[in-house]
Amino acid sequence: MKNAPVEYRNVLDALARCIAACEYCADACLSEDNIQMMVGCIRTDRDCADICRVTAAFIARNSSHAPHIMKECIEICQKCYDECSQHKHDHCQQCAEACKACIDACKSYQQ
Repeated sequence: MKNAPVEYRNVLDALARCIAACEYCADACLSEDNIQMMVGCIRTDRDCADICRVTAAFIARNSSHAPHIMKECIEICQKCYDECSQHKHDHCQQCAEACKACIDACKSYQQ
């Protein structure tokens, strides 16, 4: 990665941060008082973390399918951002921020 272009490193870093934020948020949601209210958030967090992992792998190996996967990643990150930003919990707000940064990095990488 040392010799990789900056935008390559930036998108992989954003994906890694999004994975971590989504995993943390999903786990923290399980400790909330009204867990039923958090079910959608937990499911979306898990989907987002998984698509970010796949996207990072496709980018890292320079797969010709990376653009297709990245399009889906942007869509799921947006859904996660929309879900998490509705909740006032710190972990949800941090997750929403990580999703937004990931969306921006993926869009920049696509150009």
